[in-house]
Amino acid sequence: MTTELRMAFPRQLTEAIFLERPNRFIIHCRLLDSDEVVIAHLPDPGRLIELLIPGRRVWLMDNDNPNRNTKWTAVLCENPDQTCLVSINTTYPNMLVEKGLKAGFFEEFNDWKYKKSEYKHGNSRWDFLLEKEDGNQLLLEVKSVTLADGEKGMFPDAVTARGTKHVKELTELARNSDFETAILFVAQREDVQYITTASHIDPAFDQALREAEAAGVRLFARRCQMTVEEIRVVDSISVDLAK
Repeated sequence: MTTELRMAFPRQLTEAIFLERPNRFIIHCRLLDSDEVVIAHLPDPGRLIELLIPGRRVWLMDNDNPNRNTKWTAVLCENPDQTCLVSINTTYPNMLVEKGLKAGFFEEFNDWKYKKSEYKHGNSRWDFLLEKEDGNQLLLEVKSVTLADGEKGMFPDAVTARGTKHVKELTELARNSDFETAILFVAQREDVQYITTASHIDPAFDQALREAEAAGVRLFARRCQMTVEEIRVVDSISVDLAK
């Protein structure tokens, strides 16, 4: 078992100023070291309206893939009061969780062993399949949290029909199958104290998650700390749907 879970960025990040977001997956930025205006891929389909404000500092990673349309990828953004960094890359939570599950990092899943990622069951693919020594199995979904209002982290940041569908399927599995089920929310920022739903953005997801919890789907959350060198998974925080 490991007591630390961190992931270093493969290359040095470059600081820039956010200018605009012409579509969901592209942002325009001005590099601080050269004043060059560049186009960066944004691997987060959320609205990010509290983060991506013109003039806000962001950090980009370059790439040397000649087949990529954009040279840069967005990685981090500062939070509104400039007290911490927020990841704006939704691929990191699954990478971190897989690493942590394989290393036995998560106390929440002490009795479970990692078996498979992208596990196909029914009409869906599930992020992770875990298994106990007695053969019992658990389906685990991971959700990336970047939206915050004060001390509460909220999910989702945009309407997610796919996310709602998965939650409803987990609810049915919890009620009518031998699978155990769980959702792990990963807050990609350290300035939140608990996780809840963004019911004002996606009331259908909010209702589905409440029904899931009542049916026995277990809800967990972890908070991450970001620097320009790495992401580190730190403490557990609560999921509180009453707030």
